[in-house]
Amino acid sequence: MKKAIIVMLSFLLMAVTGCSQQAGAGPEQKAPSTIQKVKDKKKLVVGTGSAYMPFEMKDKQGNFIGYDIDMMTALGKALGVEVEFKQMKFSGLIPALQTGDIDMAVSAMTIRGDRALSVSFSNPYYSTGQVFMVPKTDTTTQSWQDLDKPDKKIAVSQGTTGALLAKQIFKQAKVLDFEGVPAAAMAMNQGQADGVVTEEVVVREYEQNPSFQTRGIYDLISTDNLGIAVPLNDVETVLWINSFLASYKGSLEDQASIEKWFHSSDWRSEVEKKE
Repeated sequence: MKKAIIVMLSFLLMAVTGCSQQAGAGPEQKAPSTIQKVKDKKKLVVGTGSAYMPFEMKDKQGNFIGYDIDMMTALGKALGVEVEFKQMKFSGLIPALQTGDIDMAVSAMTIRGDRALSVSFSNPYYSTGQVFMVPKTDTTTQSWQDLDKPDKKIAVSQGTTGALLAKQIFKQAKVLDFEGVPAAAMAMNQGQADGVVTEEVVVREYEQNPSFQTRGIYDLISTDNLGIAVPLNDVETVLWINSFLASYKGSLEDQASIEKWFHSSDWRSEVEKKE
């Protein structure tokens, strides 16, 4: 009796499964593998903003340099492919991934829930935080709250975590969008803004740049984990990148890159100057 019931249930399950598949209710399709596509064409196209010292910049010869650039170059080497970097606006990186214009995006991009609805992220490769930067001539401002006044202006890089955060926390001051941190910092330098919200490491670089008379206020407004972005639901590529990061982070190559870009200032003479 029990055997007959089991057989009947098996037939019912097969019938239901068959009907579901005919109705198009089968399992969800995985996203095409970026890793396989990159290996097939023997080239990895990486989108970057090239405006976040010391993560990504251009030198005086127009070459991409910085911590993110070193990491992605090592990633391409691990894949055995050529790496091509494409410069674009930060706000254009996710759309470029969605249209297939680039294979991966790296630009000190914070892993966020809203972005994860459009792209998939690797594990964090660096942790930083958003802080406030003011002109060095401003000796009275002690926190971002001090500038939350109707007559104050806050500069941000459009589409970044700093921009989103500033628009959430500043209730009275006007938040101004600029195309990249250098433009936002220049606006403050020229008296068009009273402060800038951006990553801590970026603020520390501007403090040491003689062209920008700035002062950092280092009470973290938020903590950010940075990740490599790939097309949405590309599980195979995310798993591969995570495996690469597990071996790369803390390696001698990674340590040398951190030492150069975060603990030294020798590279500043190499950087393309923005007027």
